[in-house]
Amino acid sequence: MPQVHTIENDYVIRVHDDPSSVDAGAWNALLATQPAPTPFMRHEYLAALHASGSAVPATGWTAQFITLESAGALQAAAALYLKSHSYGEYVFDWAWADAYRRHGLRYYPKLLGAVPFTPVPGTRLLARDEAWRARLVQAVAELAREGGRSSAHLLFVDEVDRTALAQAGWMMRQGVQFHWTQDATRPIADFDDLLSRLQRDKRKKIQQERRRVAAQGVSFTVHEGRAIDEAAWDFFHRCYTLTYEAHQGTPYLTRAFFTQMAQTMPEHWVMFLAQRAGTPIAASLVAVDVATRSAWGRYWGATQTLSCLHFEACYYQPLAWCLAHGYQRFEGGAQGEHKMARGLLPVATHSAHWLRDERFAAAVADFLAREGQGLSGYVDELRERNPFKGG
Repeated sequence: MPQVHTIENDYVIRVHDDPSSVDAGAWNALLATQPAPTPFMRHEYLAALHASGSAVPATGWTAQFITLESAGALQAAAALYLKSHSYGEYVFDWAWADAYRRHGLRYYPKLLGAVPFTPVPGTRLLARDEAWRARLVQAVAELAREGGRSSAHLLFVDEVDRTALAQAGWMMRQGVQFHWTQDATRPIADFDDLLSRLQRDKRKKIQQERRRVAAQGVSFTVHEGRAIDEAAWDFFHRCYTLTYEAHQGTPYLTRAFFTQMAQTMPEHWVMFLAQRAGTPIAASLVAVDVATRSAWGRYWGATQTLSCLHFEACYYQPLAWCLAHGYQRFEGGAQGEHKMARGLLPVATHSAHWLRDERFAAAVADFLAREGQGLSGYVDELRERNPFKGG
């Protein structure tokens, strides 16, 4: 059951330990009005993570969804979790946790505002307007303070969230990802047109990689929305788990999670299946949003190890699909300078951090300032290596 707090009788703050206790229609309606909504912040996605056993206390994710209501209407909300570790976040604070431990202090559980296992930038603070956003920021910090938490963190925030958090005194941290964005002044027509705009060495490398995949007898089929049948989902999940096994890891997402995605959000998924001699050998899954014409490369795996198959399944097939369907942006996921040679350019990402202990806050602020300077230089260096002609 949600915990209830009342502030000066003006609005009610509720903290929910199960996303399903939040009204789905109200949550999604509020999300739709935000500057940078993504499918990953939809109620169906977050509820599926919980109901499927993927993001639950047993895996280190204890839901603390916070809602602010006034006059019976949802005015602000955020997906928060108490975290007993830092896995599945993609913004690394292991060194901070270690510093706490060495000083005999507890870093975990910390309060985290993020989409579990999903390093996709977007709105994290759902709010009716900027006044409600400021109240929400205050409520998040107070929730951490009341619970005696070491810290609170909001990851992959959009520009509006970033401004509100900075104004409240939160510390900012920058990261970098690699995204493809349609050329607004001279739109790219198709994949061949994209190749023609790359520098010669980059273009030749991609052409060679694609020929190598074809020469190995690999072909692809594309499955969209409800056309992704249960057999395809089963095969994809097998491939997904193999990716983790190859790195001696445990998959974050259960098969039940993808079952719910097929049932509640089918329109947000496109699957690319690779076959060889009539047998499926690999799969990649891309999330899409037709409203914003955006796509996100999310998961992949293969039953056979073949040269360049990863690039074809995760970049070239999705990019070709995006261009054919008029999409404006494709995000390739966390990290990976190799994405630049394939037409994805560096983009800054941002997270915000609040630490209760003033001494540690000062030390982290100093670290972030130095890290930020180094990262800015790194991004500048990356941009000088623009793979496009005249870049």
